[in-house]
This record gives sequence, structure tokens and C-alpha cells, in this order.
Amino acid sequence: MIGQRTSVGLDVHARSVVGRGLDVETGEVVRARLTPAHEQVIEWLRSLPGPVKVTYEAGPTGFGLARALEAAGIDCVVAAPSRLLRPSGERVKTDATDALHLARLLAVGQVTAVTVPDAETEAARDLVRARDDVRADLDERPAPGHAPAAAPGHRLRRRHPVDPGA
Repeated sequence: MIGQRTSVGLDVHARSVVGRGLDVETGEVVRARLTPAHEQVIEWLRSLPGPVKVTYEAGPTGFGLARALEAAGIDCVVAAPSRLLRPSGERVKTDATDALHLARLLAVGQVTAVTVPDAETEAARDLVRARDDVRADLDERPAPGHAPAAAPGHRLRRRHPVDPGA
């Protein structure tokens, strides 16, 4: 055991959080479906047998939850998704199975952490990503004065017929 009584995996989305807590002493699994409100997640985690350690995958929801958990005194590891062990032959992937898988990996010390940036650094990263997205969108649009490309298998009609005698 790595110092925690309860290992918790969270599958975090913009509109929901699925939690699975694994009591490493009894093997009991505690289940929760929560809103992404940090207060509700913290309240549920505090109701579990302590000490509690939590993990969730880094992703588009950002690091606000990790900062809120740390501020509440709850040990949190944000996992690098590309470094997680995945069960081979896993046929059904659900939020609940993902959360339980994370809790089990955390219990045996198999979670590779990413560095949680402060709020200002995360905001700067978001701004750079948004700028890059706009630039990519602008690069994909046709240049002014150029005819649109025809779909495969179709020809575009000319607006002005070509004069064969010219």
C-alpha cells in the first residue's frame, strides 16, 4: 500500500464526474456520479475512509479540479493519459470502468503524473491553443479570387462560357 486507505479514480467530463473509490484494506468499491462542481466532488471524497488519494486523466477539462483538491488538502495526481496501462482486449469502455481502472492503477502506484500548472499558466496555454485553432481555420479557407474546388467525381460549371472562336 502506498500510504492511502482509499484510492479514487475520477472520469471527469464537462457535465459529469464519475468516481470510483477503492478501499485498499477491504477491497470495497464505492461508486458516485457527481456534477463537475468542485464542492460536490470534495464533499464526496471527504466522506470516504481516509487518507484518500485521487487521480484523473489530464484532458480538456483542465486542471481546476486538481488545484481545488490540493487546496482542500486532498492528495491528487493528474495522470498522463498516454502513459496509462490499458487492459488488452477490453471490449466495453465506460466512464465507470475507466474510473475504477484509474483507482486500481493508483492503488498499485502505476500512475505517471503530469505537472499541474498554476491558473495563469493554464490560461496562457489556452489562449495559445485558441490562437492556433483560429490560424488553422484561416489557413483552410480558400484564397480570395480562387475558384472553389469541385467535389470528387464532379465538375464545376464555368460562370462564363468559353468562346470557342476566340
